Amino acid sequence: MDQLKTGRFIASLRREAGMTQRELAERLSVSDKTVSKWECGNGLPEVSLMLPLCEILGINVNELLTGERLDAASYKEHAEENMMKLIDEKRENKRKLLLEFVVVLITLLASVTLVMVAGLAYIETWLRVTLIVIALVVMFGGILVAAVLEMTAGYFECAKCGTYFVPTKGAYLMGVHTIMHRRLKCPHCGKKSWAIRRLSQKEEE
Repeated sequence: MDQLKTGRFIASLRREAGMTQRELAERLSVSDKTVSKWECGNGLPEVSLMLPLCEILGINVNELLTGERLDAASYKEHAEENMMKLIDEKRENKRKLLLEFVVVLITLLASVTLVMVAGLAYIETWLRVTLIVIALVVMFGGILVAAVLEMTAGYFECAKCGTYFVPTKGAYLMGVHTIMHRRLKCPHCGKKSWAIRRLSQKEEE
């Protein structure tokens, strides 16, 4: 996916519609800086914003992701390409979750080992304290790395409206969660629910 091409496409369609960045941003309930970021190729719209953006610009999601209008002949070809990208994305997100599990496991083993050595070995007090501090640093560092991996692994589906979205870091870290669910507020419908993790965007999009 070419972010720069998609950004130029969004800017072109916005101008064709006679809208400023601020006007488009207001219709999507985002800042004009966010729209500017898309148009400069420095990021893509969140999943929850793709359909509303496409409706405003008069295109479909395949055209948005491809960065150009598609005729009937090329639509199927690009749809298949985008489907392959979704499969690759799902595979990559599975890899991140597996890596997260490995990081958590290594962190726990290292931390517990250091604490046990500090508590059971006949060593000087300063060395005991040093080992405990190292154990805490390893534990918090591992948790941070695992959290970053999990935050970037896919999307969450709102249980109320079915929208796929990526939560903010603050909402993610503060959300009560189970293994595959997290209590989050949907940016589309504004309701809180036990959103379920999804590894890729909706195929029908």
